[in-house]
Amino acid sequence: MHIHILGICGTFMGSLAVLAKELGFSVSGSDANVYPPMSTQLEEQGIALNEGFAPAHLQPHPDLVVIGNAMSRGNPAVEYVLDQGLAYCSGPEWLARYVLQNRWVLAVSGTHGKTTTSAMLAWILEYAGLKPGYLIGGVLKNFPASARLGASDFFVVEADEYDSAFFDKRSKFVHYRPRTLIMNNLEYDHADIFPDLAAIQKQFHHLVRTVPSSGLILAPHGDRALQQVLEQGCWTPVQRFELTEHDDVADADQSETCWLVNMLSADGRNCQIIKQGPGENYTKAVIEWTLTGRHNANNALAAVAAAHHVGVTIPTACDALSEFASVKRRMEWLGEIAGIHVYDDFAHHPTAIATTLHGMRQRLAGDPATRLIAVIEPRSATMKMGVHQHSLADSFVDADQVVWMAGGGNGLDVEAVIHNSKVPAVACRRVEQIVDWLLKNSRAGDHIVLMSNGGFGGIHQKLLASLQERYMCRE
Repeated sequence: MHIHILGICGTFMGSLAVLAKELGFSVSGSDANVYPPMSTQLEEQGIALNEGFAPAHLQPHPDLVVIGNAMSRGNPAVEYVLDQGLAYCSGPEWLARYVLQNRWVLAVSGTHGKTTTSAMLAWILEYAGLKPGYLIGGVLKNFPASARLGASDFFVVEADEYDSAFFDKRSKFVHYRPRTLIMNNLEYDHADIFPDLAAIQKQFHHLVRTVPSSGLILAPHGDRALQQVLEQGCWTPVQRFELTEHDDVADADQSETCWLVNMLSADGRNCQIIKQGPGENYTKAVIEWTLTGRHNANNALAAVAAAHHVGVTIPTACDALSEFASVKRRMEWLGEIAGIHVYDDFAHHPTAIATTLHGMRQRLAGDPATRLIAVIEPRSATMKMGVHQHSLADSFVDADQVVWMAGGGNGLDVEAVIHNSKVPAVACRRVEQIVDWLLKNSRAGDHIVLMSNGGFGGIHQKLLASLQERYMCRE
């Protein structure tokens, strides 16, 4: 069976292509922007990639066209599919139909941390010998690909609230029917498709309605938006998780099982996982790893709790996370040249930016001379529309300098954000200008974080190459 995927280089659709290939399908795909790391992964899998959406890419006709949610009416390939009467479906529908049937699905949802938490959970199950299948919207360092079928009933899926396709406006995760569900957090996002937070909460409640009474929902303590979702109706046991400042669980609710994580070091490189249940002594285990920040401590806690639901002991889960290598583009260290460190981070929301930079600040706290430079491309639809206009400036308080890519939004006033910034900030309109600014203003000991949820005009390699050329010429 030949399937052709429209929008194949998206993180979800690219992972889906890997699964289809493993199932024995003949797989090809088209996309407008073919760039690493997903394009590299697909090429390594032997999947044919086509640049653009020419109808010729669909000739001869495939047996099924899987249409990504970035596709819309008016796209030449979409119009060809409809005019020719080709069979088509959305990506989530294909996943549910061909992969998730009769599996124990462990789904990870939330505004922030889905990819990292899903990767943690899949790695814990793998480390424990459970051989899970998984589909995760990123390139994983502990696995050779971002998706696989696995060799057990367990399947971990990153459960995105974005819509499924132009013809199916339900959130992707409504298709997945999980037995174990993590709801990590919930804030307003995706302003291009959701008018307000209540609209997102409605989709989350649709998800809650699909979890069986014999399943489990894991939700953070104190997240009001998620509590409102659960108050609309819940038919599944719920366990809470939260970060605590100490290992005394006396204040925890003794009437229900709860999970706590205590950061034993300021930067979060040492964390203690605690489980407290009614009528039982609490269990402790420690994670020692390279990740930093409160957000990663919370992600780890949720992953450990979900793995525990399918039988993985807490010490085994913590041992697994001590060997967790994270995900590409999640505060990924790209290199160091002349004492200048460069990182790549997938940034799409003020809260994610703030927590990432705070974690790095804690990590660098031992050297007051070290500077943290944040370089941001406000690329997500929500940011470009200006929804976060009044909160963006405060997201960068842990940076010493901010460099903005300006001119890409139709609603965001970057100059106003800079005016309200509590740290020095500048704006550039081209990637080359940003690289030039960094070359002139960076020095040994600086840590530069490039933040975008897209390709950012290839700035990563351009900066590294320019730094290399500059300092090699000096030698």
